Amino acid sequence: TSDEWLTWNQIYELFANELNVEFRPVYIPSEIIARYDSEIGDGLLGDKTHSMIFDNSKIKSLVPEFNAKTPFNEGVKEIVNWHNENANIPNFDPKLDAVMQKLIDDFRGCFS
Repeated sequence: TSDEWLTWNQIYELFANELNVEFRPVYIPSEIIARYDSEIGDGLLGDKTHSMIFDNSKIKSLVPEFNAKTPFNEGVKEIVNWHNENANIPNFDPKLDAVMQKLIDDFRGCFS
C-alpha cells in the first residue's frame, strides 16, 4: 500500500480510462450477489463489508526509508501493459463472467 487514498470508483475509473472504455459502474447489494455466487458473496459480506484505509506508519517506523514510489495511476498503466503484452496467458474466468452477466441482465431495469 501507499499513502494514496482511492475509492473503488476511482480505481475502476483509472482502469477504464487506461483501457479506453466508458466507466459505467453497476451497484448491486452484496446480499444479492451472495445469492448468485456464495464464494464471491462470502468475501463481500466478510472483510469487505467495511471500508478501510491502510496505514503505513508501522512499516515507516521500522523501515524509515520505505517509500511507495509508484502512484496507483502509473501502476494501472503497468498492469494494462502487462496484460496486453501477455495476451496469450489465460486470465478469463468464464464462470465469473457468467455470474456477472446474469446479475447485470437480471437487474438492468433497476439501474435506469
